[in-house]
Amino acid sequence: MSKRLQVVMSESEFEAVQRAARRRGKRVSELVRESLRRTTAEEVDEDPERRIAAVLRFARYSGPTGEIDDVLAEIERGRESA
Repeated sequence: MSKRLQVVMSESEFEAVQRAARRRGKRVSELVRESLRRTTAEEVDEDPERRIAAVLRFARYSGPTGEIDDVLAEIERGRESA
């Protein structure tokens, strides 16, 4: 069974969607359905093990830490001395 979905957007947003659909040779409804399918598929594909693995990969990297004002000041001092 099909369901109808109504989306309210500004005229400029709708025109942007129309242009994107035209570039791809599709109707607006097709483009929106495909976009929604991709979005929901991305959420389903992100299983917990995969997310944990991504966090662990990222944790191997080091970067500046601390209070943002201190980090920004340190960056500025580095720029001035270069």
